Amino acid sequence: MSAGNNPVIVLVRPQLGENIGKAARAMLNFGLTELRMVTPRDGWPNPSAGPAAAGADLVLEKAQVFESLAEAVADCPHVYATTVRKRGVTKPVVTPEAAAQAIHRDAGRSAIVFGPERSGLETEDVALARAIITVPINPEFGSLNLAQAVILCAYEWSKGVALAQPTVEDMLPPAPQEELEGMIAHFEAMLEPRDYFFPAARAEATRLTLRTMLTKPGWNHLEVRTMRGVLSALERVPGVRGPRRGGS
Repeated sequence: MSAGNNPVIVLVRPQLGENIGKAARAMLNFGLTELRMVTPRDGWPNPSAGPAAAGADLVLEKAQVFESLAEAVADCPHVYATTVRKRGVTKPVVTPEAAAQAIHRDAGRSAIVFGPERSGLETEDVALARAIITVPINPEFGSLNLAQAVILCAYEWSKGVALAQPTVEDMLPPAPQEELEGMIAHFEAMLEPRDYFFPAARAEATRLTLRTMLTKPGWNHLEVRTMRGVLSALERVPGVRGPRRGGS
């Protein structure tokens, strides 16, 4: 994937190696690999980051450390500061979705900046940004952790790129009508001696309802065989084993 409009993720004064690793994991899930940090509290590299990254080693290996936020975003004409409030700085305020659309649209590199886990970005950090990203969130409980904030922004950005979808199992084709008719007849044969279609005046309507219910799911041939096996098992006298059939 080209780094043309892939945003840089910048963590300002991150405190815990585990959180750096989780942020890296969030990034790589959505195709982002460029991580920059400003004076991580416990230095870098941090042995706690690797296990928390859960395999996102590429992001950690490429991570760069800077002495100031200005240096970290020096090559980025578009800088977004993530913060819950504007902290007295007058800047455009956008959602992660709007920021992602702008990143794809605008020429030049973009950086999304995240503050320390406990306090968030300082006013001086926000002042360096061109715009502020604020997540619409429950006003009574605004408590996103660092990795959650990163994954929200990374996910919105990923909507504009062709990422592979999770593997989907091939669906089996619907069973042929003959197999469905056999299953329906099997049901009716079991229900008839138990007076399920009583009274006779309602028998036709009851059969139609049963048929409608059994044909709705779009059974494939394995599902039909399994259901026939269930019915065969119910037909058997308890304690007496008959021939195996279908899924029984």
